[in-house]
Amino acid sequence: MSNILVVATGNKGKLKEIRHRLEGLRLEVRALTDFPPVEEPEEDQPDFEGNARLKARYYAERLGHWVVADDSGLEVDALGGEPGVRSARYAGEPSNDARNNEKLLNELADVPDEKRTARFRCVLCVTGQELPGGEQVFDGVVEGRILREPRGEGGFGYDPLFLHPGLGRTTAEIPLEEKNRISHRGKALDKLREHLERVLA
Repeated sequence: MSNILVVATGNKGKLKEIRHRLEGLRLEVRALTDFPPVEEPEEDQPDFEGNARLKARYYAERLGHWVVADDSGLEVDALGGEPGVRSARYAGEPSNDARNNEKLLNELADVPDEKRTARFRCVLCVTGQELPGGEQVFDGVVEGRILREPRGEGGFGYDPLFLHPGLGRTTAEIPLEEKNRISHRGKALDKLREHLERVLA
């Protein structure tokens, strides 16, 4: 019988990336849509790790399989780490990328370029009954700076405003394959894969 790992997300792009990163492991990677509908949990934790653990445990308990869940977002130093866990809903509900970006630019209007440092952070939690190695958490971080106006047509969320200083490009100007390699989620997934390779060997 194969080991089943459920990816706790409704985001098809995220599911595709996670499946791709875990290819070749002794795992059957499944989506939430492969199971009867389960009401989503309220993500009420104060940080990314808390929300990732909450989601992973919630779905593992209800589905009876191993689960990987993530929480991620943007942390801006000049705003004390905001928008943080509120990244998707920064400008209120329903979530809207354009309004979130507009609010971020307004909040940083008087902040000089050298103080507009920020990072994308992703935290993954994998858990479930009889999971080899037990519950584990992995994180990935990408450092950058917030521009004064958007650049690039790709990506989503805050990608058009997030400059990678070493590359001189925003996340929205980087091809998808390259973005997935250097992204915060990509870095966290690399750590998850290394762990799973060890415990499933």
